[in-house]
Amino acid sequence: MFKPSMYQKNIFTIPYTKLKKGDIKCLVFDLDNTLALIDEKKCPSEVCDFIKELKEQFLVVILSNNNKKRIEPYCHSLEVDGVAWAMKPFSKGLKRIQRKYHLKKEEMVIIGDQLMTDIKAGNRFGIKTILVDPLGKKDLKITKFNRILEQRMLQRLKEKNLFEKGEYYE
Repeated sequence: MFKPSMYQKNIFTIPYTKLKKGDIKCLVFDLDNTLALIDEKKCPSEVCDFIKELKEQFLVVILSNNNKKRIEPYCHSLEVDGVAWAMKPFSKGLKRIQRKYHLKKEEMVIIGDQLMTDIKAGNRFGIKTILVDPLGKKDLKITKFNRILEQRMLQRLKEKNLFEKGEYYE
């Protein structure tokens, strides 16, 4: 439930060519600490430029547990759709994206920085999952709690030789 399909340092190191060859059509990005720091009010220019390049080959959507006011500036500047109040680890937001864009599960991937929300939601829904390292150390209050649970889960995964933080893989 918590092991990602892929683990990369950040959004820039993901092998998107491999995803495209694997018939991925939709990249679902988490916002906070995946695309931007939690206190950034606007999209960093390097992320904007990068997402615009990705949009030439993929449908890009932001899926966030945060509110609409938080994600709208990013959706607007990136010219992408977004789903706020996604309630990850539940798969409601992913189902909404799938239905709206008539996607098959095998055409979708979720990219995020948290095992307890992003990865669990994607695995529950049955799509590919990509974990990236958080951009910053600062988190929302609820995320701080999730990070404690995440550390416990990471320890269990490591003990079972299933996953280890810092060992990136495709």
